Amino acid sequence: MRFLKLYLFCLMMFVLPAVAELRIDISGALTEPTPIALPDFYATNTVLDKTSQRITEIVRQDLESSGLFRIINENAYLQRLTGINDVPNFRDWQAINAQALVQGQLEETDLGELKVSFRIWDVYTEQQMVAKVLTGNPASERKLAHIIADTIYERLTGEKGYFDTKIVFVSESGSLKNRKRRLTVMDQDGANVRYLTTGKDMVMTPRFSPNMQKITYMSYASGEPKVYLMDVESGKAELVGKFDGMSFAPRFSMDGEKLIMSLAKKGNSDIYTFDLNTKEQKQLTNHPAIDTSPSFSPDGRQIVFNSDRSGNQQLYVMEADGSNVHRISFGEGTYATPVWSPRGDYIAFTKIKEGRFYIGLMRADGSGERLIAEGFLVEGPTWAPNGRVLAFFRQEKMGKTGWFSKGVSLHSIDITGHNERELKTPGEASDPTWSSLLH
Repeated sequence: MRFLKLYLFCLMMFVLPAVAELRIDISGALTEPTPIALPDFYATNTVLDKTSQRITEIVRQDLESSGLFRIINENAYLQRLTGINDVPNFRDWQAINAQALVQGQLEETDLGELKVSFRIWDVYTEQQMVAKVLTGNPASERKLAHIIADTIYERLTGEKGYFDTKIVFVSESGSLKNRKRRLTVMDQDGANVRYLTTGKDMVMTPRFSPNMQKITYMSYASGEPKVYLMDVESGKAELVGKFDGMSFAPRFSMDGEKLIMSLAKKGNSDIYTFDLNTKEQKQLTNHPAIDTSPSFSPDGRQIVFNSDRSGNQQLYVMEADGSNVHRISFGEGTYATPVWSPRGDYIAFTKIKEGRFYIGLMRADGSGERLIAEGFLVEGPTWAPNGRVLAFFRQEKMGKTGWFSKGVSLHSIDITGHNERELKTPGEASDPTWSSLLH
């Protein structure tokens, strides 16, 4: 962000004996969220009171949304901290079973910027785990809060956070016969919604570039499906390549230099790459079956896609040059929309079996398949940048009529299959894609 100047530096730390620090084990499913204390950040003047409260509340909402933390109600707090240099009375925080304590302070610099200082304490070892200061433009209070939440998440779990991120999706409105679909981008918590297209043309499958400066998507602006590339800042969009036939299901390579997509010619769909610098296109598959929905592995060496070359739709993996194509899915039903985890450990997918839809995971070799979400229609998984959380879209039907009971909506879920929650959007929404971490 151009408006944000971010400085991080450590505060003076207390020297305490080496004791095992608090670390939340998230390798499996948690039965209970970890209780932590997060009092309102102290404001050094009354003008900053509301800002301080807003920042604290955003941090709380981020952490609780993960399902890993429970913020202890402030009414239970026995000590009132009145500044970043106040030393916690750890017995007071132990008495309310707080595993960690987050202590913060907000002040205004001589240049009119916000300065947020915060510390994370391990209550039972009485050790300071983190001490940092963030400085930013007053308009950046939400971003500062998300960065604080990411810092807490990372320090207590050992994994990167995902709160300072954006989601691009398709905002839907209108009747089924007169449906308006617009490219839309928002913060992961539903704030700062921005519409990128007018809804005049149908759009689908938006995907961020790794640096989040571009979005690739499919549009019917030309009368048939074509892949487009949009500059997020300016909103300017251009057609990708001069391909015969339809082009669809685009994604960026991990370095952002290429697009991988499906091209349909004479009723047959194969997978191609398109170099954004040289404009060179390269065909990777050449098969009479339908090959589509390609996704690169994090190291860029392999590609997962779905194909009906075995008789029904299954998942396949090949090398980045199109060689060594091999099937990895062998369960009942059909498989679609595979996407590789940013950590490389899992491939997420949509599965259809006996009229029901599922969001599932499997390892890159096809082993360990498990289903984590189910519904009349659940589809389009996308990974948070830490590889711990997925987003997808959901729609349910009402009774035996088959009519949808509510509009299509975005949801997130932990890879354990726990903590499914609906994401805030201004209306109906589908086709989400998570951005990289913004800081």
